[in-house]
Amino acid sequence: MVETHQNKPPYGMIAILFIGAFVAILNETLLNVALPSIMNEFEVSATSVQWLTNGYMLINGILIPASAFFIQRFKNKSLFITAMTLFTIGTLLASLAPIFEVLLVARLIQAAGSAVMMPLLMNVMLTAFPIEKRGSAMGIFGLVMVVAPALGPTLSGWIVEHYGWRMLFNIVLPLSVLTLVLAFFKLKNVTPQRDIKLDFLSLVLSSFAFGGLLYGFSSAGEKGWDSPVVYGTIIVGAVSLVVLILRQLRMDDPMLEFRIFKYPMFALSSAISIVISIAMFSGMILIPIYIQTIRGISPFESGLLMLPGALVMGLMSPITGKLFDKYGARVMAIIGLVIVVVTNYYFTQLDMDTTYASIMILFSIRSFGMSMTMMPVMTNGLNQLPMKDNPHGTALNNTLQQVSGAIGSALLITVMNNRTQSKAEELAADAMANVEPATAAGLSEQAMAEMQTQIMNQAMLNGINFSFLVSTFIIVIALVLAFFIKRVVPAKETVEVKAETV
Repeated sequence: MVETHQNKPPYGMIAILFIGAFVAILNETLLNVALPSIMNEFEVSATSVQWLTNGYMLINGILIPASAFFIQRFKNKSLFITAMTLFTIGTLLASLAPIFEVLLVARLIQAAGSAVMMPLLMNVMLTAFPIEKRGSAMGIFGLVMVVAPALGPTLSGWIVEHYGWRMLFNIVLPLSVLTLVLAFFKLKNVTPQRDIKLDFLSLVLSSFAFGGLLYGFSSAGEKGWDSPVVYGTIIVGAVSLVVLILRQLRMDDPMLEFRIFKYPMFALSSAISIVISIAMFSGMILIPIYIQTIRGISPFESGLLMLPGALVMGLMSPITGKLFDKYGARVMAIIGLVIVVVTNYYFTQLDMDTTYASIMILFSIRSFGMSMTMMPVMTNGLNQLPMKDNPHGTALNNTLQQVSGAIGSALLITVMNNRTQSKAEELAADAMANVEPATAAGLSEQAMAEMQTQIMNQAMLNGINFSFLVSTFIIVIALVLAFFIKRVVPAKETVEVKAETV
């Protein structure tokens, strides 16, 4: 049947979904700053405590691809309530966790609930709003997508410092309970359902594919590319992904519809989003390393430095949504990416005296450019899909962003480490060449240690600047692709779906 939308979008219902998604995304980054405190309390290693974030990410990577099936098969009200119930149970369990193992299980339960929330929210908006108003709707959605993860580290740094890590869950718990109660009484069913069955083998392949790729690339920065764990999981993930794609292409009702890449603007928007996600991590990872390791500024102040940029993106999201509805994605993406390329290049010029205010302003301008690019590009791609394929489009978009983010993190950390190591050797050789043998022999241990620290800081600074240069070239690729964006209309439906509105 032909795609339809409600005359009046269900704003109250979407607000409930927004709160749930905001709490879930905020929770994803909230715990990072608290990991050292948890290590001390439960007396666990850094490797063990890292599973609180790695495990969360992996569960998301496994369940987000499956969200396309859940959204098509089940009513959006029951799906959201189930997800929010899991998230609430996990939050309560984490708050009361007597041992580390209980805390880890609680985080995995939270992740199982949060994984479906973002794809579900996007599908409800795509169903509820006509194409000419989707930009404004998705722009408001950008508030959740951008502000929540940026608030996490800053907020948690302050809370952990004053109240302890359990307070992080105690703050989230009443919000999740409130969302659950509102959802029970106020949510209605607006997304179409289809009577489809889950292919268990597809789910297993998807878990190995995206779970393997996420874990492999996320571990590369810490363990190194020569670690069997890293290249082993990446190989398993890549092989599983190929088998998964081949299986889905042979199925009439696939769990994940890869055939939607035949729509050129969706394929182009996915490519641009992947490139941007890879490069975006240059700011999220390299700036905190520079601020904390080289300049010795506290983690809390490091998070505070990024907060104005997040607020700029949040405030701009509704505005860029309206501009997208009026002018389309192409002009928005080109202007935004030019801003990102220029500001990213300025980050290649960091030195030991770059002021805190300068970095904050540059990062905020860079965030302004990102806000003009990310949501308009994604929305334009989704707009070309017929309604029946929206769940697959949102599932693939969210999955690709997670995987490309992990790849970007691994790539830029590797570039930084390799450049730092080679520059340190070069600086050390130059330093020893300029010191007389008699003077070198007379240097105290403290003087040698200070010289080594100075060399390493200078080498790491060079490594960070070079990584920013690499990420700048990556963003240029996205800028070139942006010139090929065209405004689209949704493809016509080819299969009949049923939509409930009660």
